[in-house]
Amino acid sequence: MSLQTFEPQLGVNMSESAVQHIRKELEKSDGKFAFRLYLQTSGCSGYMYETELVDTPKEGDQEFNFDGLKVYIPHKDLPVLNGTEVDFIKVGLNSMFQFRNPNVTGECGCGESFSVTEEE
Repeated sequence: MSLQTFEPQLGVNMSESAVQHIRKELEKSDGKFAFRLYLQTSGCSGYMYETELVDTPKEGDQEFNFDGLKVYIPHKDLPVLNGTEVDFIKVGLNSMFQFRNPNVTGECGCGESFSVTEEE
């Protein structure tokens, strides 16, 4: 009997409030039907979360489905985003996405960017 090994499943989790917010934004958009989460090199710490509504995935994107909502994440960003919980919160008069990423090892003072320890 041989054991079959599987690559660990990479991905993110999304709260119901995040899914509902994205659906509302998609309804208002012109032909967009999916949400894309990716990382941008930025700030003093290294990475910054970016989001956009899209009509097609980009080359190298991996598709995730949250109760019918398509979410695209670049495969190259999955190691850093793996395990991230995406929420949509309201704080006073402001509303925003909140990212709880277990891989973050440091943040810049202004909170705009974050860093992770790269595995060797």
